[in-house]
Amino acid sequence: MHLVIVGGSDAGISAALRARELAPEHDVTVVVADAYPNYSICGIPYYFSGDVTPWQSLAHRTREDLEAAGMALRLDTLATAIDVERRRLRVRDASGESDIAYDELIVGTGALPAHAGIAGLDRLGPDDGVHVLHSMGDTFALDRFLAERQPRRATIIGAGYVGLEMAEGFMGRGMEVTILQRGPEVLSTLEPELSAQVHAELVDHGVIVRTGSAVSGIEKGEDGSLTVVATDGTHEADVVLLVVGVRPNTALLEAAGARLGAGRAVAVDPQMRTGLPHVWAAGDGVVTHHRQLGETYLPLGTTSHKQGRIAGENAVGGSVTFAGSVGTQVVKVFDLVAARTGLRDHEATAAGFGPLSATAVADDHKRYYPGAQPITIRVTGDRRDQRLLGAQLVGRLGTETAKRVDTFAVALHAGLTVPQVSELDLSYTPTLGSPWDAVQAAAQAWERTAGER
Repeated sequence: MHLVIVGGSDAGISAALRARELAPEHDVTVVVADAYPNYSICGIPYYFSGDVTPWQSLAHRTREDLEAAGMALRLDTLATAIDVERRRLRVRDASGESDIAYDELIVGTGALPAHAGIAGLDRLGPDDGVHVLHSMGDTFALDRFLAERQPRRATIIGAGYVGLEMAEGFMGRGMEVTILQRGPEVLSTLEPELSAQVHAELVDHGVIVRTGSAVSGIEKGEDGSLTVVATDGTHEADVVLLVVGVRPNTALLEAAGARLGAGRAVAVDPQMRTGLPHVWAAGDGVVTHHRQLGETYLPLGTTSHKQGRIAGENAVGGSVTFAGSVGTQVVKVFDLVAARTGLRDHEATAAGFGPLSATAVADDHKRYYPGAQPITIRVTGDRRDQRLLGAQLVGRLGTETAKRVDTFAVALHAGLTVPQVSELDLSYTPTLGSPWDAVQAAAQAWERTAGER
């Protein structure tokens, strides 16, 4: 049997590794559009901040590691078409076009940067100082621009995870950084009362933050400087980074006849089948089966790894199912950590729940032991049956905020109520926690609020 996989990032490599683990007698070929398989795109901001060096450190595994695992790599090779009936994948490389025969095919083409209809992008690119950050090629282009041009002023369009992480990276290089955010607050995945803390952390570290700033265009002056045109005025820059989101890369599968679903991502079932015979798909190009929302589009690296593993197992004869996501996410912004899992109020309402939320502030460990820091936790539950619906957390670096959001994520996965979260047997020692952990203190605050209604 010959398994062919398109895509060398999270989903594709996870699929290949799982297939080789379960069926080492099968041939596995991985078609990669560039020369950098299995690199951590999520780690790119930390290369620019100087925390990760050299850039080769971003490789989860080297090419030699992957080949030693038994997969054949076709690097710098673009998949251009799928002949579903004949089970052929058309590819193009430096030598021209050719076909690869397959018995089973997994597509993990991921996502593409979204540009939000900003004028000027058809004329401006990396050489002009306008960059995206979605691949190792993008990384090299930006790194080269910074080294050669030595820009002083950076404008980041978008205040999501990558935008905030890159603000820290640019600041670490001594640049003046401005973030432009279309919405009313940075990090729109959190409620404004929590994301305001992230906003304050950015300002405290010298980042200029402009919210309510919808960008309509980018212009380049005769002197090479850039002007970002937005609803709150113009912003001068020497380099501009666009990180306003992504869209699923569906062209290959859509042309082959695959159905699109939520977010115009490729529709797959929980076994990662596309509906096309012998064709599977996983990663940021496909829909996400959310445990609370059903089918949605939620591109996350953790989800891509899981989906890829499932596709790889099922393509070689398995019958496993993706258990679903609850949207657990976390980001570090300078010395602050912000995290969420599950649903916010408006998401829960749209899904038919009856959400009630309460916010509590609890110390990460006993206050009498030095270094205690507060964590702000917003818990959302269903007022009708007390089911936990979601949680949002913001705490200082070192407060184990990431692990505490994981506690809520496990509770969501298990379908616990908010009172049951309070009953969990969690670890305690005064230097690391409290008899009632911050997670449980927040759950009890929700119970009190529910009792008052």
